[in-house]
Amino acid sequence: MNKTDIIIVGAGPVGLFTVFEAGLLKLHCHLIDSLPLPGGQLTEIYPKKPIYDIPGYPSVLAGELVDNLMKQIEPFKPEFTLGERAEKIEQVEDKLFKLTTSKGTEIFAPVIAIAGGLGCFEPRKPPIANIEHFEDRGVDYIIKDPQKYQGKKVLVAGGGDSALDWTIILADIAEEVTLLHRRTSFRGALDSVEKVHELATSGRINLITNAQAIGLNGNGVLNEVVVEEEGKENYAVPVDHFVPLFGLAPKLGPIGEWNLEIEDNAIKVNTFDYSTNIPGIYAIGDINTYPGKLKLILCGFHEGTMMVQSAFRYIHPDQKLSFKYTTVAGVNGF
Repeated sequence: MNKTDIIIVGAGPVGLFTVFEAGLLKLHCHLIDSLPLPGGQLTEIYPKKPIYDIPGYPSVLAGELVDNLMKQIEPFKPEFTLGERAEKIEQVEDKLFKLTTSKGTEIFAPVIAIAGGLGCFEPRKPPIANIEHFEDRGVDYIIKDPQKYQGKKVLVAGGGDSALDWTIILADIAEEVTLLHRRTSFRGALDSVEKVHELATSGRINLITNAQAIGLNGNGVLNEVVVEEEGKENYAVPVDHFVPLFGLAPKLGPIGEWNLEIEDNAIKVNTFDYSTNIPGIYAIGDINTYPGKLKLILCGFHEGTMMVQSAFRYIHPDQKLSFKYTTVAGVNGF
């Protein structure tokens, strides 16, 4: 029997850090992820994107953060099942779940921690008739490596944090950057909005608002984006790449069929310990919801920390939990 203490569904940053906190309590973890590598969205979508809100790091690349988390949990020897989706859970006896993956792998544990980020996701695409024709031929829905755009003409569409952040980053890399947004106001961080306006004022980027992309032109490879701008006739912008960043459409996938309490496509939890309505199952990170929820990595780190404390008491109700600081004995001292 493939048995562990905690099955973590999702090997993103929150799932990885939870391994560390569980390891401090002598709890062993087995992580499952449909992606082929640990790191979740940080690895799959934007490994070269800087992250600015991790304590102690003024800036850290997403891929570097994943590498550091993997080093941090190495002493606790977690097991991984990657490239397989968590498909089904069954309670086979008191305090014992069986999780079956899409490839038939079976793992048993008394506790399941769902750290699946946004769940299964796909990019939201703009309603442009021929956009699929140019996918991977100039249209990109995510940016994995910004160096791909070195010396290129790039049009970024969107008004959220991702569009703003990548516009700022690409301003130092691409030959020409245009940010297109259908409104004059943005949904992103105020600091990023100010930086974008400064770049536009200094002529380092082109900023087009009250406008949207309505067509794409090119002979097999994209070379123009047709823009509809308020108060003007439609016109074409010469580009090498069109990057619409309208966010991801989250889908819970099989998790939505596990009889968990769901609200707005997220799992409701008790903020005391991030437990769900099913004893022994917890949800941490972006996949959960509660009053005041913030979808930040550092909040997920906190949730994972609190969750393993409760998981220890659930697994070992007769044992006294002695919490220590890592500065007292060090990782290997626990």
